[in-house]
Amino acid sequence: MKVDLSKIDLNVMLPQAKSGKTGSSSFGTVLNEMLKEVNASQVKADESIQGFLSGQIQDLHQVVAATEEARLMLELAVQVRNKVVEAYQEISRMQV
Repeated sequence: MKVDLSKIDLNVMLPQAKSGKTGSSSFGTVLNEMLKEVNASQVKADESIQGFLSGQIQDLHQVVAATEEARLMLELAVQVRNKVVEAYQEISRMQV
């Protein structure tokens, strides 16, 4: 399967694109907002598990979807971290 990367709109993944704002924001700001979203999904998954165990939530599908979303977001965050560390190590090995 061949994926045409030129047709992917990366702006849909940025928080400023969600809110409709335009302008520049630093990489750190974007990264911080994405980490907050990952944390929020983890909290939401924990709450749904606790709700299911206490009987407040009857739909198991809702619990599984929340936990799977949280797992995927955490996995993506770890992969981004690994790429940033790898890029840093590559830059630090460069001879000046």
